Amino acid sequence: MDTASEHAEPLVHTPTAPALDAPRTLARRARDRAAAAVYSARFAIGVYLGTRALLLLVALVNGTLRHHAFTHELSQWDGLWYRMLADHGYPTHVSHLQTTLGFFPVYPGFVWAVSHVFVVPIAHWEILSTTIAGVIVAGIGGLVATVLVQRLAIGWWGERAGRKAVVIFCLFPGSVVFSMVYAEGILLPLAAGCILALQKRRWVLAGVLAAVATATEPEALVLVVVCASSALLELRRRGFADRSARRSLIAPALSVVGVGAFAGFLWAWTGSPFASFVAQRDGWSEKTDPFALVHLAQLTASQISLRHFNHPTIDLNLVVGLIGAVVLIVLLVLVVRNWREMSVEAIVWTLGISWLAMTSEYTPPNPRLLITAFPAVIVLARCVHGKWWTALLWVNGVMLVGLSALTFVGTTLRP
Repeated sequence: MDTASEHAEPLVHTPTAPALDAPRTLARRARDRAAAAVYSARFAIGVYLGTRALLLLVALVNGTLRHHAFTHELSQWDGLWYRMLADHGYPTHVSHLQTTLGFFPVYPGFVWAVSHVFVVPIAHWEILSTTIAGVIVAGIGGLVATVLVQRLAIGWWGERAGRKAVVIFCLFPGSVVFSMVYAEGILLPLAAGCILALQKRRWVLAGVLAAVATATEPEALVLVVVCASSALLELRRRGFADRSARRSLIAPALSVVGVGAFAGFLWAWTGSPFASFVAQRDGWSEKTDPFALVHLAQLTASQISLRHFNHPTIDLNLVVGLIGAVVLIVLLVLVVRNWREMSVEAIVWTLGISWLAMTSEYTPPNPRLLITAFPAVIVLARCVHGKWWTALLWVNGVMLVGLSALTFVGTTLRP
């Protein structure tokens, strides 16, 4: 009897060489793409890290002179509230006082996650300092925002202007928020990414980024208008009958999900979906007023008196706000002159943020709001050249150091 079949080895489906190499090929491609992305952004990364090192040095000197901890300088003003929110969460009832309800959840959520993911093997700490975690989140977000700003500027004005945009963006005094516990480190990369996605007609991505942004800061609601404007232009350009054009409506539909989810949470948590609005209105006296700048000028004038000139009592926030209003008007003029080269989405974002800055009773057009309207800041890269450009960079660099030093103090100048 033939017993060959009894000793035959079982059939085994051995993976072919291409199948075995597939995961390695995908990993290699991902690694190559990442390396290429870093290489193309090397200028933006270098400039950004250089300016962050400068601000950390300012904070270190400030803390040394005032005998404060280094981290104390990086968590002033709103940073104190973001830290409190990350550590303790929201109160369970509506409040008309200043509480953490006045702040949106995405940024402190990231801060909490980072502080609990990293373990510091010092003195048996099991979590990272909330301040350090907040600076890490804001710093990484600022880096991403810088890279995206460069891409936007290159698309509008070319490679050279893109490099100049990076420099002015990083040296602008408002960039101090990327070195503090502030939510702009999340808001600005989301806004820039949303605008870039809309320009490329990537509607789902744009809507998702806008949704996260609207749960990050109140001014991000401007992105809802940006997405809607972009969708309407697409429908007008291609017609409502075009199925791919109708896909543009996905972006504005998704953009409200973030703020809607936050309102729903507040409703369940505090009993009112408007708990954050109430805290901002009553606790911080925040409201929109078309005559806000007039009131700002009147209040500033009322503080000027030669009788106590040797002991100035002028609130620097008012002065910086008035100067910021003038600067913003000049920048908007430059945007209008170059509007054909910029995208509609960027212009709508700039106008929306500018309107909020000009009409805010509590927060005037300070450097933080000006850099939020980043297309207006980087338009300088398109319009200023030669010796004027060099002078502009020196002025911004000096102001970045000087105003940041006052901001780190925590009692003189809000960012």
